[in-house]
Amino acid sequence: MDALEALMTRRSVRAYTDEPVSDDQVLQILATGMQAPSAGNQQPWHFVVLRQREHLDGLAEVLPFGKMLGHAPLGIVVCADVGREQHAGYWVQDCAAATQNILLACHALGMGAVWLGVYPRDEHVLALRELLRLPATVTPLCAIAIGRPAEHPVPVERFRPDRIHAEQW
Repeated sequence: MDALEALMTRRSVRAYTDEPVSDDQVLQILATGMQAPSAGNQQPWHFVVLRQREHLDGLAEVLPFGKMLGHAPLGIVVCADVGREQHAGYWVQDCAAATQNILLACHALGMGAVWLGVYPRDEHVLALRELLRLPATVTPLCAIAIGRPAEHPVPVERFRPDRIHAEQW
């Protein structure tokens, strides 16, 4: 699958088979996340990889829209060590770029994934901090449920010419 095809056909997948994700695939997925651009090349990201059912179930319990984690073979929580920030506030963009890379890598590997927002909801950030025992300087941006798709959502055309403005609004 080429990059343009991946970009145009990736969809959020919320149902998975029981097939595990291999260690090599997990490393490949994480490598793509770390290949994302970041402000001043600060690379603030850290990734918490969840495979144990009790941890995935715990994450599903604290995220209101994360119930699919209870059936996914893999979860990744994308975090930033804001204590090491060199360019204040840009960690959100940096970690969002890493998350998009991960979603596209999953799709290219024939897996399904869905982005589950955590930050800026304080109650979700605090719940994940406690659940995952994150240091005080580490803030979770999102969780990603990953697995072999048990559903195949059809790509949707989202191009909207009325959203394009040349030179000025």
